Amino acid sequence: MDSALIPEGVKRCSFGKFMVFISIVSAVLLWGVYAMLLCWLKGLNQTNMNDYYGFALWIWADLAVIALGGGAFFSGFLKYLVGKDELKNIINYAVLIGFICYSSALLILAIDIGQPLRGWFIFWHANVHSMLTEVAFCLSCYFGVLCIEYIPLVLENRQLNKVPFFHNFAHNLHEIMAVFAATGAFLSFFHQGSLGGVAGVLFGRPFAYREGVFVWPWTFFLFTWSAAAFGPCFTLSLTKLLEKISGKKLVKDNVIELLAKISGWMIFTYTIAKIADTYYWAVVTAPGKGQTLMEFYTGNAFYGIWILVLEVIIGGLIPGLILITNKGRKNKYLLTTAIILACIGVSVNRWVMVLQVMAVPVMPFDTWALYYPSWQEVATTILPVAYGVLLIGISYRYMPIFPQERELNPID
Repeated sequence: MDSALIPEGVKRCSFGKFMVFISIVSAVLLWGVYAMLLCWLKGLNQTNMNDYYGFALWIWADLAVIALGGGAFFSGFLKYLVGKDELKNIINYAVLIGFICYSSALLILAIDIGQPLRGWFIFWHANVHSMLTEVAFCLSCYFGVLCIEYIPLVLENRQLNKVPFFHNFAHNLHEIMAVFAATGAFLSFFHQGSLGGVAGVLFGRPFAYREGVFVWPWTFFLFTWSAAAFGPCFTLSLTKLLEKISGKKLVKDNVIELLAKISGWMIFTYTIAKIADTYYWAVVTAPGKGQTLMEFYTGNAFYGIWILVLEVIIGGLIPGLILITNKGRKNKYLLTTAIILACIGVSVNRWVMVLQVMAVPVMPFDTWALYYPSWQEVATTILPVAYGVLLIGISYRYMPIFPQERELNPID
């Protein structure tokens, strides 16, 4: 039925199977939409947020998808500005993932503000002294850049590309894509950094507070560094997942190994910097605020020292060491393990910088303040996941996302 829309020279599942897939994912999507409407129509009393937790599950999800979507700006930077031409065979997928992650982040923020009709206040009544204002501006602008980068993929659909205007428009966009890649890298540096800076300047929350350079705490730089380091691993993990589901080889090994190698060195150096930051914070910054390291990790099993080990060692140092070795990258099991651990590591980092910050007692009379999300929060957090699965499925079926697919999977 839709065979005329499928890219030439590739094979896809039957339209019936595709519609079953769409229906199942759409059901999950509608559950999330229902929860979202409850939050918009009835208010944020649908959540379990309170005076301790003004930031909660949504903001963790927001920071996590922005970090994981960092593969888009960093892959674009490597391909168009550094000249790693091999990455042209995975850049389309990186852009698609970045588009999903950043549109999801904006959707989460629209739910989180509780009154989306007033969302424009951020821009019209901007608080120029707030890092969150800069984040809102850069997020919105970079999402616009991703839209521009995603448009050529849509226009390269088999039928749309037959229209001369669309064909020429897509071609011309490709010609100037380096400009948008540079713009995206510039915008991403600031909004990734400012998200980390928001936590780092919380001098009343010693768990998050960091010293730094001038007005920038160390977390400003660590957040940008980690997004560039771990984002490509998310792109690689979703590439491996799509290959597994489709039963096809979509990208050549040399492309995967190149991106994995660069990501590995970024992760390894980031982890060294993170360990140095943690050490300085533990022996200088926290004691200066009247607290010791173990006060942040005792008194509650949920936030025991294990979570620091999970973030820095298991989710940072181990995948970094695997990916910087030639043997580790060429072993498919080790490679898959490393990129999955890396995605977990950066997600845990964002979790502790949003939720553990609020949970740790800061007054002598305080106790650990634990938080459990409501089902509405869970559903609206799953909503972007379902939306992303839908968009990847539709894009893979109808757009030439992977340039090497035809070569790697010839049709008899």
